[in-house]
Amino acid sequence: MAETSLFNQPGIQITIVLLLIIIIAGLVIVVLKFLSVYSQILRRKEYSEIQKKIENLSPEELNEYERREKELDFQQPENQLSGHVSATDEKGVIRNINSVEEFRFFPTKRRTSSFLNYVSPELTRLILWFLGTAIFWLLIGTSFGLYAGIKYVAPDVEHTSWLSFGRLRPAHTNAVFWGWASLAMVGLSYYVVTRVSNIENYNIKQGYVSLILMNTAVLAGTISLLSGINNGGGEYREYIWPIMITFGIGVAISTHNLFKPVAKRIVKEIYISNWYIISGFMFIVVVILVGYIPVWQNGVGETITQGYYMHQAIGMWFMMINLGLMYYFLPQQLNKPIYSYSLGALAFWTHILFYTLIGTHHFIFSAIPWRLQTTAIIASMGMLIPVAAGTTNFLLTFNGAWYQLKTSYTLPFYFMAIIFYVTGSFQGTVEAFRYTNLLWHFTDFTVSHSHLTMYGIITFMIWGFSYTLIPRLTGKEPPKLLVGVHFWLALIGLLMYVIALMIGGTQTGLMWIKKKPFIDGVINMFPFWLWRAIGGTFMWISHLIFAYNFYRMVRIKENLRIPRTPAEILATKRQLGNTEFKS
Repeated sequence: MAETSLFNQPGIQITIVLLLIIIIAGLVIVVLKFLSVYSQILRRKEYSEIQKKIENLSPEELNEYERREKELDFQQPENQLSGHVSATDEKGVIRNINSVEEFRFFPTKRRTSSFLNYVSPELTRLILWFLGTAIFWLLIGTSFGLYAGIKYVAPDVEHTSWLSFGRLRPAHTNAVFWGWASLAMVGLSYYVVTRVSNIENYNIKQGYVSLILMNTAVLAGTISLLSGINNGGGEYREYIWPIMITFGIGVAISTHNLFKPVAKRIVKEIYISNWYIISGFMFIVVVILVGYIPVWQNGVGETITQGYYMHQAIGMWFMMINLGLMYYFLPQQLNKPIYSYSLGALAFWTHILFYTLIGTHHFIFSAIPWRLQTTAIIASMGMLIPVAAGTTNFLLTFNGAWYQLKTSYTLPFYFMAIIFYVTGSFQGTVEAFRYTNLLWHFTDFTVSHSHLTMYGIITFMIWGFSYTLIPRLTGKEPPKLLVGVHFWLALIGLLMYVIALMIGGTQTGLMWIKKKPFIDGVINMFPFWLWRAIGGTFMWISHLIFAYNFYRMVRIKENLRIPRTPAEILATKRQLGNTEFKS
């Protein structure tokens, strides 16, 4: 295929449009934040001018202000209109009399009201342990990834076998998959299922057993991979079976734990969040069993199994649960209901229908039967339905609340995650086309795509959810400036990373199509790998800031808030009523 015809390919054209959408979305947030800063500058300027005017007030003007102040301070005697007769309600007109300690003309949803914790202290600690250990694996896993990226541009930096690229890479991917993202999602799920079921019926001991088993599996898996012990071959399936089965048992225990609140829920309906969350927990147990039971793992069957395992782990575990969490946290953050429950149901069922069929689209032109390859391509096209339905639902929920992006430190994470959801998923569909698969497969373009989805969608969502939930659990907010620095370092670093690898991967694919030597592609990639390392450094620094922000939100500092308002009293009553658990 001639290089001049590259931009005539629909897959290339769509990918360029998707990249432009991401860049434009980032610019929208930049403009909104600039307008917010600019309005503050104008207010400061106005304040400065008023100060000068006040300093130069004439004696006559001062006397006029003092006279008016006395008029406004006038208070009539409390019995001037009512007299001295005691108030009675002989006709029984008034049913309920409450003393109000807060001014009614204040907005009912104030900052302090969003920090009301409705779950028990025991469950709060469990959730924070899940999130805390997840952040530990985020730092460890991405440190491996950063060092592996540096080795692309400095391969001779050291020659320690434990830190060789072939061991660092799987240690990085598995730590962020099963350590960071999985533990964070499980912890967040423990909160959301409680709230939408309107009941807390967890076995806290089982929750800690699940936490310990999952962390033990990731720790043992990381050590085994760095020491050279692995499952051999399958991407994201490098943990040997005893380790992965331990992880699966930990997830299965939490699956059982999450079923109980849904089964014994107070409300009749099962909210869409629980549809996604419970399905995700069920699917990952099945995926692990399919990937590790040694029945169909021979020849072409091994390839098909790998495609299934790799894609179902992403789509039916990470994506499924995070979408469920989004259906809960986004309406909470915007203080308005989700736009359409019907669109949510459409997205849910079409996601299950199409995503379970697309694993083999990674192996176009392989020995897999042609009909299965074609089925995977068609299902990849079908994935546009749930992606379009979900994205439309989320963005229309923003309707009438876009102004909140200017001042909120959490909503930019939500917004960019939604943009990455539509662009990253659409790009996955484009990669399934036969020409683009021939061009990009086995190049760095696929690495770019995996980070666009797992980092841009999953990680940005988890960050947004964490900044929403943790202040509710602890009553402490992170430093807003550092949250902003975290967001922009992560976003800019990710864009550097993915754009560089997309361009370099495309050039490499064109060289292979032209039968150029493999080493030519390696030499060509060097400047793009350098940008990858720079972008990765930005991302890694943002993780350190996130970890510090987490510390600021959970650090122990005695700050007793006495419940006084009706909302605070009811929240305390609700919390005290959730302190008994079945063992």
